[in-house]
Amino acid sequence: MANLKEIRNRITSVSSTMQITSAMKMVSAAKLKKAQDAITAMRPYAEKLTELLQNLSDTLEGGAGGEFTEQREIKKVLLVVVTSNRGLAGAFNTNAIKEAKSRAVYYAGKQVDIFAIGKKGNDVLGKTLNVVANESPVFDALSFDNVAKIADVLTEKFVSGEYDKIELIYNQFKNAATQIVQTEQFLPLAPIKSDLNVTPSDYIFEPSKEEIVLTLIPKSLKTQLYKGIRDSFASEHGARMTAMHKATDNATELRDQLKLTYNKARQAAITNEILEIVGGAEALNG
Repeated sequence: MANLKEIRNRITSVSSTMQITSAMKMVSAAKLKKAQDAITAMRPYAEKLTELLQNLSDTLEGGAGGEFTEQREIKKVLLVVVTSNRGLAGAFNTNAIKEAKSRAVYYAGKQVDIFAIGKKGNDVLGKTLNVVANESPVFDALSFDNVAKIADVLTEKFVSGEYDKIELIYNQFKNAATQIVQTEQFLPLAPIKSDLNVTPSDYIFEPSKEEIVLTLIPKSLKTQLYKGIRDSFASEHGARMTAMHKATDNATELRDQLKLTYNKARQAAITNEILEIVGGAEALNG
């Protein structure tokens, strides 16, 4: 049987770990509620903005989106990978990083660079791919204005011809237990097809539809990036809460097993002591 002191030490260690994971679960649950409310409130606005852009674009001639819709021969690709600054979130970061590596393989033979938003993605992808920027501090003060600055940088990289295509990779929040890795084309804007039975020509536009579209596109790009980062932020806390919940359950199970082992070892030790006493008494009587 294992040494009783050793088992007691392991029980104490596992119990301490269980307290930590339980506390982290509660912290993530509190942060998740706020992050979930934020992305839930934002989605209707983002979807309505996209719908409006679709309705207007459907009635315009090709090229109305200007430099934002310019289709070029793809030679240089920028992957914007959104991860987190902290770990202990299950497969949350791993899935986004894996998708980024998969996209890099897909564009084999072309220049593929990484624009990291999140320390974990920067640290891992930087070992095998070229990371041109790391915007992990954005999570310290996550706001639309701060994200808009990043969107402006990305837009400039495309408009200037530095990159021919920019893709956004992030975890989309579905619920606390489910996060879906998404890869979206950021620039150039993909051809827009709308199935909505709306006739924009029924309205009077001031200024022209073309000017409205060119004004909406930068706004839409900033909103798309902000929504992706917000989705990822909510997904991170959901993934961490789930991971800490499982860790707490596993620690509880291990602690119970150790207690059972300890009781068995203690019983065996007591039995041996009784046998020794009985044996000694019989020897004296004999």
